[in-house]
Amino acid sequence: MMHQELWTKFLKVIRDNISPQSYKTWFEPIKPLRLEDKVLTIQVPSQFFYEWLEEHYVSLMKKTLEKELGPGAKLEYNIIVDNSGAKGGKVPYTINVSTSNSVKNNHNEVSMPINVSGNIRNPFIIPGLKKVNVPSQLNPKYTFENFLEGDCNRLARSAGYAVANKPGGTAFNPLMIYGGVGLGKTHLAHAIGNRIKEISNTKTVLYVQADKFINQFVDSCKNGTNSDFLNFYQLVDILVVDDVQFFAKKERTQEIFFQIFNHLHQNNKQIILTSDRSPRDMKDVDDRLLSRFKWGLSCDLQLPDLETRIAILEHKMYHDGISLPNEVVEYVAHNIDSNVRELEGALVSLLAQSSLNRKEITLEMAKKMMKNFIQNSSREISIEYIQKLVSDYYGISVENIKSKTRKREITQARQISMYFAKQLTKASLKNIGAYFGGRDHSTVIHACQTVNDLIDTDKRFKEDVEELEKRIKINTL
Repeated sequence: MMHQELWTKFLKVIRDNISPQSYKTWFEPIKPLRLEDKVLTIQVPSQFFYEWLEEHYVSLMKKTLEKELGPGAKLEYNIIVDNSGAKGGKVPYTINVSTSNSVKNNHNEVSMPINVSGNIRNPFIIPGLKKVNVPSQLNPKYTFENFLEGDCNRLARSAGYAVANKPGGTAFNPLMIYGGVGLGKTHLAHAIGNRIKEISNTKTVLYVQADKFINQFVDSCKNGTNSDFLNFYQLVDILVVDDVQFFAKKERTQEIFFQIFNHLHQNNKQIILTSDRSPRDMKDVDDRLLSRFKWGLSCDLQLPDLETRIAILEHKMYHDGISLPNEVVEYVAHNIDSNVRELEGALVSLLAQSSLNRKEITLEMAKKMMKNFIQNSSREISIEYIQKLVSDYYGISVENIKSKTRKREITQARQISMYFAKQLTKASLKNIGAYFGGRDHSTVIHACQTVNDLIDTDKRFKEDVEELEKRIKINTL
């Protein structure tokens, strides 16, 4: 049997046993070279490629080869290494590795220098940058000193401080910080990194946004520098990855991050992750990776309470050397409860308006100038608007929501509409019922209770309610 003929049969079996994307990624680039004495030699584009095949597909490949050639069949790898980082330009060469019954033996036999110079390509700056020169990418403005503590963030801040003082030496590895937009996830992650660098200048700290990590990995695939990419991230002592929810549906990115995570964790290096949702609520992320996200501590950042919001404003005022009447500070803090970013943005806007108009800031001026920031001063939410948005979301008519029909999908939309009418308007229960076909107040109470119960027990229902609430608030600012 010729090697091409064997390879065609080999691929047919492989294709039937793995996903199309995995087949395209890991088997289409392989080239069969020769077949001699039940030994098939194939050419793979990199050491990383070889290691991935051995780790994930060696059993399937061995069984497939023995099916076609019989017992004793072996696979030999011809690995091409592009030594473009070495002096003298490209120096491609190959290393032959025979796979047998012992996968471990294969890994022990292979020793492949990535760069003759001993350096690796740094995806952040330029090729050849040594470990000690890796820039942290941290923002020095984000520190523990200006991350104010409250009931909303006490656990996360305390855990972060413990990690900063003993990176890799606590049970909080990885440390997962999650929460909504503008609640301080990125600030706290930077604060941990900055504290570590303050204590020890020998630790390599690296902050990277998940989308940048993804782009760097894609570039490494295009350029054939996967090994450099992997080795670079495995060098760091503290890895901070922001917004890991963006890894969803990125199968190959998840695979490479899985390897990086394992290497760092096994070597007691600290991993810090942030996300807009808890690990159990992440979708389209490999279960192996999610289980590792849960190994350490997951702590959430919640909406700051009124006292914390006032403290945040007063801290910013003190830092900027300004003062405002207490009634203005309390008014802003009371009316902006969505997130810290909007709270600080509202203060900046108020100061800008005062400076441009050369007028002293008063409560009346604050109420007038802040209407674009303060939800209560925004366009009033009406029951009719809620009914229209909910009906559009579920693809039913407002008339159906108001009707007497008890079809499950319509009843659910009606109950959600009543729930939001009670939560987001000042209408009485009696008035709300009147908007829904003249129903009485007890029906509204029952609807609200049903929605609350389903939020606690039905994940999909909870997601629908959260999405609707977001749409209602966005469209009424």
